[in-house]
Amino acid sequence: MGMKRRILMAVPLLAVLPFAVPPARAAAADSASIAAPVNALDRALITTMKSASAGASFMARYAALKPVVETSFNLPAILQTSAGLLWSQIPPAQQTELLKLFTQYTVASYISSFSGYGGQKFETLPGARSVGASRVVTTDLIAPSGHKTKLAYVLSPAGSTWKITDVLFDGTISKVATQRSDFGSLIEPGNAAKLIAALKQKVTALSGGALHG
Repeated sequence: MGMKRRILMAVPLLAVLPFAVPPARAAAADSASIAAPVNALDRALITTMKSASAGASFMARYAALKPVVETSFNLPAILQTSAGLLWSQIPPAQQTELLKLFTQYTVASYISSFSGYGGQKFETLPGARSVGASRVVTTDLIAPSGHKTKLAYVLSPAGSTWKITDVLFDGTISKVATQRSDFGSLIEPGNAAKLIAALKQKVTALSGGALHG
């Protein structure tokens, strides 16, 4: 084979190699992409705790945390799953009201639970476990004493990104399953007025009256 022919045959390979991603690196990048919403939430919760200890008002913490929660979680999907089979029968106006209240409730719950900083930190475990089309990312909330609280986040594809669709406390207790049991008893065919009223009360209580639903 002549020198010129060997050079010509090598050109396509040389053109591809600089852009080729080794499998290990691609897997690591994919894992980082999946875990990104969890890591963003963890960072925001640390900030929330520090802000609470520094005396920041509820509404200041709410304004800072809300966009992170809305970006990290697929709140519309979680709400629909929590509402169960009767969701499709709820009038559109009530669905809109429920999503607003559910967002407030979710953010206010985090602010209430993470209300002070004492040296806590989050540690995301490497890798993501596959469950069908979803992935499970586990993170430990580590107290200064060393005690660990395990939180497992279920993430599902949402367009070109991943979003949290459930949280498993202690790695097993599904928040969505618990909400579905609570919410389902408050929804009647074609009417979610009782659930709307209940969420308003929860939001008011969690926010100390700062939010009124």
